[in-house]
Amino acid sequence: MPLSDFSRYPLLFGWSPVHPLERLSAHLGGPAIWAKREDCNSGLAFGGNKTRKLEYLVPEALAQGADTLVSIGGVQSNHTRQVAAVAARLGLKARLVQESWVDWPDPVYDRVGNIQLSRIMGADVRLVDEGFGIGMKASWEQALDEVRAAGGTPYAIPAGASDHRLGGLGFASWADEVRQQEQQLGVFFDTIVVCSVTGSTQAGMVAGFAGQDRPRRVIGIDASARLEETTAQVARIARATAALIGLGRELRDDEITVLPGWAGERYGIPVPSTLDAIRLTGRLEGMIIDPVYEGKSMAGLIDLVRDGEIGRDSTVLYAHLGGQPALSGYSGLFR
Repeated sequence: MPLSDFSRYPLLFGWSPVHPLERLSAHLGGPAIWAKREDCNSGLAFGGNKTRKLEYLVPEALAQGADTLVSIGGVQSNHTRQVAAVAARLGLKARLVQESWVDWPDPVYDRVGNIQLSRIMGADVRLVDEGFGIGMKASWEQALDEVRAAGGTPYAIPAGASDHRLGGLGFASWADEVRQQEQQLGVFFDTIVVCSVTGSTQAGMVAGFAGQDRPRRVIGIDASARLEETTAQVARIARATAALIGLGRELRDDEITVLPGWAGERYGIPVPSTLDAIRLTGRLEGMIIDPVYEGKSMAGLIDLVRDGEIGRDSTVLYAHLGGQPALSGYSGLFR
């Protein structure tokens, strides 16, 4: 089934913008680094990569007569904030399970940033004392059961909209969007750098680019601190998405790359390289990135360039997935 045949509910402005990071490129001595800005992709609560994924889930939710979107994430989940925004846009309810994925000491961590925005948008936010995990969680299943018991019709959206039959379609479409922008700009991005945790963002990219006729690397930077689990999920979702859109061949193992080294020991805890990347990108480009995802993927990009893993003659596209509202929960780091 071609990607164009899947129903898609418009939530984005259109193509997310692409622009060169010239001062960062010069600072690193090459390659040419560009950014594609999913943080600027929508008018819904600061956008982000999950809004692009939700475009493909919404038609199914509406077709099923759902009145409540039910999802899960950490306290400062970018994903649940985007689910709340989409529910508000559609006139639906949102039930959000916010688990204690990050052991962070800031006393207002559960009152600012993403979770504050979800509350403003009218979501029913439930705090649950449960640790990090990208698999199916009992607290989420319980929330679905509670909506049904109250007479509602829930639509289940897993963490990151990832472990869902349609979860990879948004970024398979993103790959085609990149191809069209390359044609307009007269460039070719031989290397894509993206953060990976729940997996469907990178997985969708891999499946989408696999159908194009020019080879390029999609480098995932692990931010889960659970490399094997994340890599396995990226591979599984990428292969399922490739089959769903009719790629016509099996994905090779060498098309799925998730690198360790920048996540630290635990999900959601910034390490020195994270903070260095946030400050460097802000100082050189005025581009704000967050301490949970983008700070880690940018740290990976910087080190891969400095170590020569990304060559000086490369043209690199950095996927900025959003997430800046979470910075408020980490305010003590930037005094």
